[in-house]
This record gives sequence, C-alpha cells and structure tokens, in this order.
Amino acid sequence: MIACRYRQKGNFLLGMSAWINRQKALKLEPLTRILPKLTFTRMNNGNPFKLIGICALIFLCLTSFYGHAQTDAYIHQFLPKFQPQELHPDATGFGDMPEEIPVIPLMNNDELVGYAFVTTDFTNTTGYSGKPIHILASIDIEGRLNRIELVKHSEPIVLVGIPDSRIKAVLKTFESINVVELIEEELSQPEVDIISGATVTIMVMDDSLINAAKKIARQLLMDADAQDSQARQLRDDITVTGSWEEQQTNQLVAHLNLTVEQVNQNYLAHDEPVAAQQIEDGFEGEDFIDLYLAPASIPALGRYLLGEGEYKNLLNRLDDNQQAILVMASGRYSFRGSGFVRGGIFDRVLVRQGDDAIRFRDLNYKRINKLAPEDAPLFDEIALFIVPKDAQLNLAEPWQLELLVGRATGSTSKAFLTYPLPYQIAESYLLPRVEKVVEAETPLWQKLWIQKQGMIAVLGIALLVLSCAFYLQHWLTIRPLLTERFRIGFLIFTLVVVGWYGNAQLSVVNILTVFHAWVYGFDWAYFLMEPLIFILWGSVAFALIFWGRGAFCGWLCPFGALQELSNRVAKLIHIPQIKVPWLLHERLWAIKYIIFIVLFGVALHSIELAERLAEVEPFKTAIILKFDRPWPYVLFALGMLLPGLFIERFYCRYFCPLGAALAIPSRMRIFEWLKRYKECGTECQRCAKECMVQSIHPEGHINVNECLYCMHCQVLYLDQDRCYKHIKRQKKRQKQLRGKKAAPTEVIATDASAN
Repeated sequence: MIACRYRQKGNFLLGMSAWINRQKALKLEPLTRILPKLTFTRMNNGNPFKLIGICALIFLCLTSFYGHAQTDAYIHQFLPKFQPQELHPDATGFGDMPEEIPVIPLMNNDELVGYAFVTTDFTNTTGYSGKPIHILASIDIEGRLNRIELVKHSEPIVLVGIPDSRIKAVLKTFESINVVELIEEELSQPEVDIISGATVTIMVMDDSLINAAKKIARQLLMDADAQDSQARQLRDDITVTGSWEEQQTNQLVAHLNLTVEQVNQNYLAHDEPVAAQQIEDGFEGEDFIDLYLAPASIPALGRYLLGEGEYKNLLNRLDDNQQAILVMASGRYSFRGSGFVRGGIFDRVLVRQGDDAIRFRDLNYKRINKLAPEDAPLFDEIALFIVPKDAQLNLAEPWQLELLVGRATGSTSKAFLTYPLPYQIAESYLLPRVEKVVEAETPLWQKLWIQKQGMIAVLGIALLVLSCAFYLQHWLTIRPLLTERFRIGFLIFTLVVVGWYGNAQLSVVNILTVFHAWVYGFDWAYFLMEPLIFILWGSVAFALIFWGRGAFCGWLCPFGALQELSNRVAKLIHIPQIKVPWLLHERLWAIKYIIFIVLFGVALHSIELAERLAEVEPFKTAIILKFDRPWPYVLFALGMLLPGLFIERFYCRYFCPLGAALAIPSRMRIFEWLKRYKECGTECQRCAKECMVQSIHPEGHINVNECLYCMHCQVLYLDQDRCYKHIKRQKKRQKQLRGKKAAPTEVIATDASAN
C-alpha cells in the first residue's frame, strides 16, 4: 500500500498528520513533486479493506488541499508576456488592478484607454481536456475588443490534431466586436466558425470570451441606467386589413430579395476565391431567393395569412406564450434545404433575438401549400415554424431570420454567407414599455444538451435496445441468424451514427482527464458539455458491474466496430485469417496494460504530454477527424487496421489502452451470464476455436478481461447441432431408444421358438 515516510510505528494517522503538515510547509506543491516524497511499504496484516480505506484517505487529502490552492487572478500570470502597445495601440503602461474586478487598466500616461483581462478570471473555461482554456484579451473604453490571444490550454484535439493557428484564427474574428452594443442593442452573439472535431473547444472559447467581456462592460463601461432594458409587448387589439402589399407597408410582413448576381458579387467581396469561382449562371435580375417573413401567432395576422381553419390547427399546437412564424420564398435557392431530411434540423435558417439563437427541427415544421389572401404571391415553398418550447421569442422586440448560403470549397468544406432578414413590428402595434426581467444566462452545457437532444434520444434508444438484448440473451442466442443480423446492424449503427456522425468515441484521455479533475477540482459542468460522451460513460459504468468491458468494447466502440466490419469484409473476399498461437497470444495481452500504465504515469507528471502520447489510440484520426489529418497519423491508423484484416480485432486484443483501463474494474462484475458446461475445454474446444478474439482459455475458462461479449459462445452453447454437450446427450438418448426397441424383439423370438 502507499504510506508516507512520516508514518510512526503503530500509528498511521499520526504519520499522515505529519505528512499533511509537511505539504502545508511545501506550499501545496503540484502532485508530481509530492509523489516522489512517498515510499511504498507493506501493511503487516494485508487487510484489503484497510488498504482501500487508507488509499481513499490519502486521495481525499490530496483533493482537499488542492481545492485550497492559489486563487490569485490569472491576469497576473499572463500579462507580463505582453507590452501595453500590443494590447491597445494608444497604451503606454499598465494601471493598478481595482479591488472589485480582476482587470488591469491600460493607460496612456494618465488617461484610461481600456482594460486587459483573462477569461478564466470571470467564467468557467473548462474545455474538453478538463483544464481551463486561458484567453487574454483587451477591451477599450468604448467596449470594443482589441487583442485576443490564446495564452494557455490543454485541449488534446488542438495539441495533436488541429493546428493551433486555426484556433487562434477563429479568435481573431472576435476583434473589433463592440460588446457594449451587444448589450444595449440586444444584438445576437457573433457566430464563430466551428472547426470539425473541436466543437466543444470553440464553443467554450466563444462563450467564455463574450460573457467575460459583457461582465466587464456592465461593471466598468456602462451606466447602471443604460443597462436596464425594457421588454415591449404587443397590443391585444391588432387588426389586419388591406392587401398583401399593405401588410409589407405596415411592417407586418418583412421582405428580402437576393438576386443571383448579388450572391456572386458577395462571394467575390468576401475573399472566398474557391467559392467565388463557382459562379452561378442566371439572367439579369434573376431571383436567387425572394424571401418573406411574418409571425403567424399574432391572432389577426395568423388568420389573415393562414385562413381560419389552418389558424385553429396552429392554436391547437401552441402552448401559452409560444410563438410561430411563417417563412415564404420563391427562387432557385431553397431555405429548407435537405438537412432536415437527413438529420431532422433546418440548417439554412435560424432566428436570432438578443443572445439567443433559435433553430428549428422537423418536429417544429409544417408545410403550407398556399396562403389565404387571394393577392398573395404563389410561393415555391412556405414553412410554418413553431418556436420550440424551451426557446423564447418576443415578437414585440427586434428579431431576425438568418439565411445561410453555402458553396463547396472542397470535399468536406464550404464557404458560407449569412443574410439577415430583420423583423421589427411597427410602433403602433406595441404597448408602452414595461420593465423587463433579466433572466440568468443558460449554462453552456445545457445549450449543448438542447442542441443535441435528437442524437441523445437516438443513443438512449440504442442503449435500451442493447440492454434488452443482454437481459434477454437466451431468447436472442437461441436464434443464431437473428443474433448475427442484430450484431452486424448494431455495429454499423455504432460506427456510422455514434462514431462518424456523433463523434462519440470514448478514449483513454477521458479517464486521464477524470483523474486530473479529481486532483485539481471536479466540475460537473465540464463533463456535461459532451452529452453523448457523458451518456456513454454512464452506460459503461453500469455495464462494467453487469457484464464487464465487453458491453462497450464489443458493441459501442466505433473503432472496434470499424475493425470487426472490415474483418468481415476481408473474410467475404477470402483473405486468409491468422490464428495466433495461444502462448504468444496470452503474452501479447500485456502490451495494452503496459501502454495504459505508462500513460497514467505520465499523466501524473504532465496531462498535456499524456494526451499527446494518447495518440497511440487511432480513434481521433479514424473516427473523430475521419482520416482528415496529416499523412503520418493516417498511416498509423491504417497500420492498426490492416492487421485486423488477418487477425480479428487486432488492435483491441493487444494495443488498446482504453480496453486495458476498462478491463481492470471488469473484475468487479456481479453477474456471470456467459454459461459453460463442464465439458467445455476438456472434451470440446469449439467455442475457444471460434471465439473472435481468443478470449477463451484452452481449459474452457472465459477471460472476462478480454471477452467482447459478442455472445457467439452462447449461440454455440444452445445449438443442438454444434454443441458437444447436446450432441453427446442426443447420442445417449438415441442409444437408450435403440435399447428399448431391441428388448421386446428378443422376447417375441424366444416365445416363438418355444412353441
């Protein structure tokens, strides 16, 4: 067990107290400097429960002390790396930090020109790595962001995978944003370019930077009276009369017209050379899209546009204070697109109001064939969108519909232009201003769960189906063909939907991050920012208790599914399969455990280095980035997949550190649902020979650390024609039947001879 060198004879707690005092004297050195001061001794009684309790006590002491570590503002740590002029062109020096807020004034002699700040001092900036993402920025006295620098991070996808320059380029797009205007005019938060594979990282940076800047602006740059915004309300007696054109004049219907030539010119003006070269042909003045917008939940306007019958149908779907809008268009460009068919979400339009962006799914949509007014245009497409219940849209306040237009610039990339269609109802339809209740901002992790609720539902259903398959494994495995088809179908789902579409590939990095979080401060908000990963880890923890590591490794790992499916294709084209000799196979198991132990040991010293070394997992290349990486990484991933064509699940067997990490707690499982006969391994070796990862020992024992729970051995266990036990039983029964038939024949013959 682990004990400290200050442990006195017969009194461990006194030794622990001395060790704790020593840590205080050391001013809470990092874990990597404390661990060498520990020695390894052996408890005399060897009581495992005492061992676990003492280890837990040490761990709690570590986490408790680290929770009281240095709380100085991060601005002091990172600001010395910059000159005043780098943060503001007019700055000549730094001022003193005010007591109420952790910012450093930027001074031009005695004149204040702005402030420097670090996002980590204001908001939770925990990224995918579980460690803070530190961004240093400056804001001038008018509220405009100036210099923005990513000064420190530990994001694995950025450390190894995506160039750091791409992340910094995204941050540059925030420079010159006026945060005071965002607050006063309730403008939407600027959209950033999401980098594939780094979605959480980018969203955390975006959210933390803008929120930190808003806090500074409200406290230092704005008058208290100016911050009191007022919410407007619609009048109850709105009436709608007149022609279609009059509704536009009355500001009840908004209009945006884009010609083909305008869109071509916009791409040229936005410095998108590849997209600009893809000029769309069209005659002069041809509509690219002729777009109209109107709120359908205003009673008089809804009846006017939809007609009485359709408006009543709409009311039946609306809750109190829930809104609906009509989007109508003609032209060669469709605002609906096809994304809602594939993924259930309309990816070409969204509604923005203030800091909120409202996206629509197929559940919020209804197709309308024709508007009720006789003089209304005949549109190519009319969509009735119902604002989701978890979103708020105040039709009396300014809002806008944003149309996203994209052109391909490569096989996996596009250049986008956003066209806003503002909507602000006329003042005559509004009541006088009333005080607006300012609500707390929705945490980022909640936004992500809402954003991915469709995929969460799909994954939840899949986990339920898989759990039922495990609980009803006897019913399933007695049907070999159904078992085979179910497995192939589920593996395809895991690879395509969970892996390539959902990017939900668990990694040993997650385990290292959890350990690091326990030491440096555990925050549920960070772990909740990846909903699919969180749900999968929850299911893994549950499955380890029941079935061991096989539930995940054999069914829910996208890279494992990729290996198995590629091996099945290899077998179909008659690629020869290699059977690894048992003695060699058993010893090769140790490799993955060694890899995991090395990674865990390195993580004690440097989590960043451990995350770099975790590239021994090809998951990021093959699943998250879909082989879109520099050739050495792609070559390594293919090098791990290629042997799998000859040796099924080659990487899972010998090299996967995640599998090793999951195998260790697998020994705690409480059920043994893989049934065996006493003849297994002694009189019959069929299961051992047909096991795809050779997890069955020659003597018949199933090694749960290596088993992927494919249930093939259970199919054989119940197979009357292939299982040795059943064949032996049938032969015995047949022999008994032959004996019973033979006995009466002999008696009859004897009687006949006597006569």
